[in-house]
Amino acid sequence: MTDDLLDDVKALLEKDFGDDRILKQIRRACENNEVISNFERNYVRKLAEKHLGRKPETPAPVEKPVVPDVVIPERTVQTPSIQTQTIRRESPRVSSGSPKNSKVLIGVGVAALAVIIAVAASFSGISNVTPDAVKNPTDTVTKSLLIQTDFSSYNNKDIISINGVSDTSGSVNLSIENQKGELVWAEQLSLKSDGRYSTLAIAGGSGWENSGTYTIKVDNGAETKSSTFSFTA
Repeated sequence: MTDDLLDDVKALLEKDFGDDRILKQIRRACENNEVISNFERNYVRKLAEKHLGRKPETPAPVEKPVVPDVVIPERTVQTPSIQTQTIRRESPRVSSGSPKNSKVLIGVGVAALAVIIAVAASFSGISNVTPDAVKNPTDTVTKSLLIQTDFSSYNNKDIISINGVSDTSGSVNLSIENQKGELVWAEQLSLKSDGRYSTLAIAGGSGWENSGTYTIKVDNGAETKSSTFSFTA
């Protein structure tokens, strides 16, 4: 596949079709076995179909991953059973001949009263517990997703360097929309082992006829982030 791409690039350069700067960059990447983005391949393919008589390729249908329904388990709040304890208080025997014993009996009575008050307060606190206070066990932390470009503005046929990071695995989908919300570029990138991704895009072609604010988006399946840049046609 790389040999066919290199042959098309050389033929386009010889016949002076397309942007020489971009085509030379792609030719150097082919000769050095460097990574070539899907957008660069599509750029060469469209020029080859238009000027070299290449037959259009029929893209294979992309199957969307089936996301299984998440079943949230129900959690029943059980009200703790309260055992009522009856504190039996015996009438103290008053001894007229021992003041020390009277003080001991008074202290026991105060302690018993304090226990009764504490038990009543704890019952009151338990009655205020409602199911709303129980945290949903299915709550999850929002996943992190970042995207950025090397510059905040570009001119026609500039190369846009895009990079970012996602804490998911697999791949992310990138897209660029013009100021009218029309899709002008799209690519799927595989994430590296550390969650990073990067690619290059060419600011030009179909949909890039007008100047304005363009929006770049990334979707990792869990969330979508976007960023904007200005484009001068």
